[in-house]
Amino acid sequence: MRLLLVEDNEELAHWLAMTLTHDGFMLDRVGAGEAAEDALRASTYDVVLLDLNLPGVSGKTVLRRMRERGDATPVLILTATGAVDEKVVCLGAGADDYIVKPFDARELVARIKVLARRQAPSRSNRVRCGNLVYDMDRLQFAIDDAPLVLTPREHAVLEALMLRARKTVSKATLAESVSAADAPTSEDAIEIYVSRLRRKLEASSATIITLRGLGYLLEDGAADE
Repeated sequence: MRLLLVEDNEELAHWLAMTLTHDGFMLDRVGAGEAAEDALRASTYDVVLLDLNLPGVSGKTVLRRMRERGDATPVLILTATGAVDEKVVCLGAGADDYIVKPFDARELVARIKVLARRQAPSRSNRVRCGNLVYDMDRLQFAIDDAPLVLTPREHAVLEALMLRARKTVSKATLAESVSAADAPTSEDAIEIYVSRLRRKLEASSATIITLRGLGYLLEDGAADE
């Protein structure tokens, strides 16, 4: 299970990262609202742990913007404010749960697991971008039900793009995905794999867009027609 921790208190963030990693969670950690929004645009998470009092963009603003753009990722608010009015405002803004500092790590873990279970039934084991479909159980891509033949490295790149469809994915992130799935890969090599994938996706409405200096984005080209 992958979590995003948004907490500006370095000591608390370090303790939470150690505790949650020990409990088997994968964790990305940021300390500001702007960084949280960047992470949410670049990656997919099972649960977001969000502090309210952040430097710059506040936790409430991060939450509001998530819901406005249709991001339904469960959000657990972490805050020192235990006032009922504050809880009501956050829950009304789209938070899924609320825990007041200081808290017991066991309670936090239990709440995270509850949120993930609530979300799980609504998540399909298939991801779709136009007529390109990724079956996450079989680890198989298909275009209009026709299996797409890919090398392990091409598969790793397309999987990373597909799971972040309509979001910008950096070359570094794609290189990490390939390295984890196959063997160490340079960012320069990613251009080669993307070029090959574009040829193999010619029969698909899914298109890989190059964003100069930022990375790549997978989108349904037919949706814009």
